Amino acid sequence: MLYYMHEMQRLWMAPSRLMAQSARIAMRNPLNPIAYTNAGRHMTSMADMYEHLTRRFGKPEWGLDSTLIDGEEVDVEVDTVVHRTYCHLLHFKRALKRERQDPKLLVVAPLSGHYATLLRGTVQEMLPDHEVYITDWQDPRMIPMSEDKFNLNDYIDYLIDFLHVLGPNTHVIAVCQPAVPALAATAIMSGWGDLCAPATLTMMGGPIDTRESPTQVNKLAKEQPIEWFERNVVVEVPPPYPGAFRKVYPGFIQLTNFIAMNLDRHMASYNELFDHLIRGDDDAAERKIAFYEEYRAVMDLPAEYYLQTVKTVFQDHALPKGEMVARWHPVDLAKIDRTALLCVEGELDDISGVGQTKAALTLTPNLADEKKHYHLQKDVGHYGIFNGSKWRGQIAPVVKKWIRSHDRSEISKAAA
Repeated sequence: MLYYMHEMQRLWMAPSRLMAQSARIAMRNPLNPIAYTNAGRHMTSMADMYEHLTRRFGKPEWGLDSTLIDGEEVDVEVDTVVHRTYCHLLHFKRALKRERQDPKLLVVAPLSGHYATLLRGTVQEMLPDHEVYITDWQDPRMIPMSEDKFNLNDYIDYLIDFLHVLGPNTHVIAVCQPAVPALAATAIMSGWGDLCAPATLTMMGGPIDTRESPTQVNKLAKEQPIEWFERNVVVEVPPPYPGAFRKVYPGFIQLTNFIAMNLDRHMASYNELFDHLIRGDDDAAERKIAFYEEYRAVMDLPAEYYLQTVKTVFQDHALPKGEMVARWHPVDLAKIDRTALLCVEGELDDISGVGQTKAALTLTPNLADEKKHYHLQKDVGHYGIFNGSKWRGQIAPVVKKWIRSHDRSEISKAAA
């Protein structure tokens, strides 16, 4: 009933949201004398805030139409390389005037409530120097019940399939949640002697071992048995969505949890937005609005995937204990002996605590030390690991250098 109640509340608020939009248009009319008064600015700002806070945000656009390469602007086209039920593989195709031997890079976006566009800043920074691909996860409320279910094993299968499509010498960046399936896929492919196993795997703020520096998120997952999550947060998608009656972990619950973790910070941020609107500081207001339009655009998670992830990653700690099995394949991290691993963590990360991602370096005993590297970014939280000025100025250069130094074509050229 929870999802039905959420939809009913959204529909009930639609008339008042339309009234707020009408008031905003009327108050911004240059022929309206009240628009030039302090009271008018307050009324317009309140209408803006109400409309923004009560709106549902759909999947954002990428907005990456071009990039700068060697000082020249190059057009970029988002091309779908692989269509799968739960995930498409996208390629940011650069209209290059001359051929470049840039490393192939697969960015694995998290399937944790937000769309892949949350990594827009990650992609934007890597585009000038790499052939960038990304996993574009689909919202299960839009997937009919007639389609197969999707769990953590399927996630790993998808990553292996995508790596086979991209071929040997592909580099991988896994941001947050996908660090676990990406590391598992690498271990399985390494055990096969698969030539398409990643050349490098960069894991950023990922829950490899949540026993290290447990955060509030980790503690919540441990407090209740898995049956509690199935009873209390897994619900059916209501009609008229195409995925009606499919069981999901709703995106609005995940968003509520994210906001509740830092409620004071978000309230202060919205107060700042209100002040910007009153003062007519349009640039600052637009930046905040753009951030929250992205942050509040959420998708549901398949129930099977959500429950298996909670149990395997946060309750059983199966990967660091060496007990994880994907399909019939034991996930043996000792099999990783060629893929260079880079672990990136944020000092102030309140989602994945310091040490959780770094644990991957200890869990891979047969990987040479020169193929392991750890970067702890000072004064940065979870979001800042892959977006913002610290990402662009201090983290991305480390990642780019790591990829280049372990790119097999670069190594071959150096040897020649």
